[in-house]
Amino acid sequence: MKINTALILCAGYGKRLNPLTLTVPKPLLKVDEITLIENCINLIQLLKIEKVIINTFYLKEKIEKFISIKKFDLDIKIINDGEKILNTGGGILNMINSSNESDFLTLNPDTVWSKSYVETIQSMTKFYFSNQIKNILLLVNKNLSFDKRLKGDFNLLENIIKKNDQNDFVYTGCQIINKDLFESYSVRDFSISDIWKELVSRNKLYGHESLVNFYHLTDLEIYKELLKNK
Repeated sequence: MKINTALILCAGYGKRLNPLTLTVPKPLLKVDEITLIENCINLIQLLKIEKVIINTFYLKEKIEKFISIKKFDLDIKIINDGEKILNTGGGILNMINSSNESDFLTLNPDTVWSKSYVETIQSMTKFYFSNQIKNILLLVNKNLSFDKRLKGDFNLLENIIKKNDQNDFVYTGCQIINKDLFESYSVRDFSISDIWKELVSRNKLYGHESLVNFYHLTDLEIYKELLKNK
């Protein structure tokens, strides 16, 4: 079993990176002279995933033009959110509705992805299929985050994700998810965290720990610091 299709979430406004994102969509911002979306695509290629679906909304024409000019050696499909932005859950559902696959790797371009993630994502994928689960998130201990202000989102106990007073793990922006989890949802504005909360309540949300240093464009301040330090 393997993942054949990756999803890249590119519809957001990126308001925390204003004024840069008033004219440039966040996925087209650069770190080390490489755009965030290109980092995602390079990682997907290293993972030997051949199909990519990208969702767009804000400044969609600029993302579409970038993909067209770059001519990546992948089967890339661009799906627009429509008249209204769909949030993370609605955006993912809208993308998977255009595919015949059941399992998808999703990436948020807010994270600076690199080849350092290949081994851990491959390990996470193996866990996902061997345990026949529906959703697994790639988490990192907040101590490995470049942005030291980040508070933890979750706790992780033997690959089961929990939420309590002491949350030491941050969501990296990478997950594997099965389309069955969307059966009761329609394409509308909702957060993927709605699905996560329901799975956490049943001890059915799984996590895999990354040991890679975590660089994430939280806001303009962190982006500027990142450019100085990378």
